[in-house]
Amino acid sequence: MNEPLRAISKLDRVIHEPGRLIIVALLSGVKECDFQFLLAETKMSKGNLSTHLAKLETAGYVEIEKTYRGKVPMTLLRLTRTGRKAFEEYRQGLMAAF
Repeated sequence: MNEPLRAISKLDRVIHEPGRLIIVALLSGVKECDFQFLLAETKMSKGNLSTHLAKLETAGYVEIEKTYRGKVPMTLLRLTRTGRKAFEEYRQGLMAAF
């Protein structure tokens, strides 16, 4: 197998899915954000975004915090240290492929 194909085959499959890649890329640029921000930026449905976030949380890449702003429920999202490291490794692996 040639080197670019080998590099692509080693990419993190949790992050590699396009929807999750967008989420992780957006979260990598901020300390934290709320669900509504990701909803607007990704243009996903609430259900689709929630499903991707659940997979990222299960992998230990995203931390989800349910809180309130006054009396309004709010969901805060942030990449964990593990998530930031995994995204950096993903980026390096992608660059190695090209």
